[in-house]
Amino acid sequence: MDDAKKESLRQAALDYHQFPKPGKLEIRATKPLANGRDLSRAYSPGVAEACLEIKANPDTARDYTSRGNLVAVVSNGTAVLGLGNIGALASKPVMEGKAVLFKKFANIDCFDIELNENDPEKLADIVCALEPTFGAINLEDIKAPDCFIVEKLCRERMNIPVFHDDQHGTAIVVGAAATNALRVAGKRFEDIKVVSTGGGAAGIACLNMLLKLGVQRENVWLCDLAGLVHEGRTEDMTEQKAAFAQPGGPRALMDVIEGADLFLGLSGPGVLKQDMVAKMANDPVIFALANPNPEIDPDEARAVAPGALIATGRSDYPNQVNNVLCFPFIFRGALDVGATEINDEMKIACIVGIAALARATTSAEAAAAYQGEQMTFGPDYLIPKPFDPRLMGVVASAVAKAAMETGVATRPIPDMAAYKAKLDGSVFKSAMIMRPVFEAAATAERRIVFAEGEDERVLRAASAMLEDTTDKPILIGRPDVIESRAERAGLAIRPGRDFEIVNPENDPRYRDYWGTYHEIMQRKGVTPDLAKAIMRTNTTAIGAVMVHREEADSLICGTFGQYLWHLNYIEQILGTPDLHPVGALSLMILEDGPLFIADTQVNPTPTPQQIANTVIGAARHVRRFGVEPKIALCSHSQFGNLNCDTGIRMRDALAILDAQPRNFAYEGEMQADAALNPQLRERIYPNSRFEGQANVLIFANTDAASGARNILKLKAGGLEVGPILMGMGNRAHIVTPSITARGLLNMSAVAGTPVAHYG
Repeated sequence: MDDAKKESLRQAALDYHQFPKPGKLEIRATKPLANGRDLSRAYSPGVAEACLEIKANPDTARDYTSRGNLVAVVSNGTAVLGLGNIGALASKPVMEGKAVLFKKFANIDCFDIELNENDPEKLADIVCALEPTFGAINLEDIKAPDCFIVEKLCRERMNIPVFHDDQHGTAIVVGAAATNALRVAGKRFEDIKVVSTGGGAAGIACLNMLLKLGVQRENVWLCDLAGLVHEGRTEDMTEQKAAFAQPGGPRALMDVIEGADLFLGLSGPGVLKQDMVAKMANDPVIFALANPNPEIDPDEARAVAPGALIATGRSDYPNQVNNVLCFPFIFRGALDVGATEINDEMKIACIVGIAALARATTSAEAAAAYQGEQMTFGPDYLIPKPFDPRLMGVVASAVAKAAMETGVATRPIPDMAAYKAKLDGSVFKSAMIMRPVFEAAATAERRIVFAEGEDERVLRAASAMLEDTTDKPILIGRPDVIESRAERAGLAIRPGRDFEIVNPENDPRYRDYWGTYHEIMQRKGVTPDLAKAIMRTNTTAIGAVMVHREEADSLICGTFGQYLWHLNYIEQILGTPDLHPVGALSLMILEDGPLFIADTQVNPTPTPQQIANTVIGAARHVRRFGVEPKIALCSHSQFGNLNCDTGIRMRDALAILDAQPRNFAYEGEMQADAALNPQLRERIYPNSRFEGQANVLIFANTDAASGARNILKLKAGGLEVGPILMGMGNRAHIVTPSITARGLLNMSAVAGTPVAHYG
């Protein structure tokens, strides 16, 4: 890298930390403080009530303060990764970064605490004094052997989890990577020879963890700058190193590397040479974890050992050993059960969870975050990626379960399945609101045909359907394209074996399909030749014909192309006097709850009757999500104050709705702020038909509805489920090109729900 490039990257990093405001953290209030009443509750005199409750029962601190979800990252800056002893103040950006990772990956609040104290016993005294403030302590970047002393003293004296991530976090991720590497190599922990360089905190912790996983003590050879750690050696020795002393005299790394199955490097660049690798066992496991430059370049190692399984600490090589795979989730599980410590069983549960996740099908979210990378379990994918959202549910629940089984949990979780679902819901924003839909879909096995079966998002959704639901995907596309794209995406599914496929270029049902389409459309200008051409090229029409012929129960299309183009073929083929498009309903999942919006696609300027039909359809579909509808008919007019077009149409729609008894709440016409702000609505129109916020907004044209939907997606972080095509009896749904693989999975559950569940 040239100097100009280095300077550019350096300045970009500095700008990231400085702008738009210095640092990476801020504190935000979780309660309102808008008036005197709020102030009297937040501080004097109301705060005294919480204080007295905690004094009477210290366990209630979790209920009345943030302590139960608050971690301290504590360092004295004596061993900052890649930088060494830079002091407490200079280490602050690293500790702030650690706090950001806690929040991002596990929604744990965190304070970074940098201490000017190099005496390990005094440092431990300070940390122990923090116990009333925090639910757990993460020790970070404290040099060895001081870190061992600090952690030991804190663990003995504190009744909350104390975890030195440099030791145990690294050991856990190394343990997970080693578990899978040995599986690939066909070896067992009990049989392997391990050679390690680096006798610091991380190195010692990794070796201790390998022993717990089954490595035999006599098969571990630890080397450092002074050579092999052996019996009788006095130079640069610690109690922790001495535990791994081998019999015999001094030897160098070259002398002990022969026949090694696993090299564990936590030392420095260039320590492991090619001629050393050549002396290792077949298919050696090489963990060259020194940062920023590993003990050996992976390409150099593979030049002499093509079957080597290699991990590094760098993100630009496969198999990055990154502690973020571990520490947010082990703390999440520990905090949620009120663990008094993080014990070996919890660490091993973490290892098992991480390792198993790498062997599972890659998540669509991780694939999107690491586009272009092959993420199929094997030599170049031994551990999952940090942005795999399944880590939270898998690892934290495993840790919590281990804490309960070993008796260190003070607040055991009664329902682990519900707990895992809650964790997943905190990561997958749609998980909780979609649960009733998935549960209803599970009552029947439905066949869902995807028109764009070659799309990777569809392939991932189909894979997830097969793993998580009872529904059967049918994909329209060319078999060779689908198979190659599934393989490239790291998916185990294959056409013909795992799901049915319709090949537009060559399918034995082609004659039946074009004949059916021609029969439907022959009096609408469609000739046999045109019907044949459409059944060769138009996958939406093919899917609709399959539903018409009852070879599929529902169609999902629209991952590319314009909505109304798809709707035209669906209405042609599947429309009946009783089934016709009423409107498109989008569920927007926001930070403060769900909000439904219609009609986002179908009727550009709906008539009053179409608006009323949309309201009725929306009420029915909203209840599918376990939500009781409160529907607002939105207009620029406010309860009759304007005779504008939208106001007139909304008032007429209201009259149509009022003509018959309804079993749901609705009101209008009103502006969107009155719909969402009950205080404002009460001031404008005190006699409103429902209380609280509206949860369904019906707009008078698709421009307004679609605009609101897109603004909420892009500026408010809203996650869309939909659009749901109302009026077609759940026989077809048209998504939009921006949909994700998880969005398609959600829509498959919507499509997979029997009509009887929602009328």
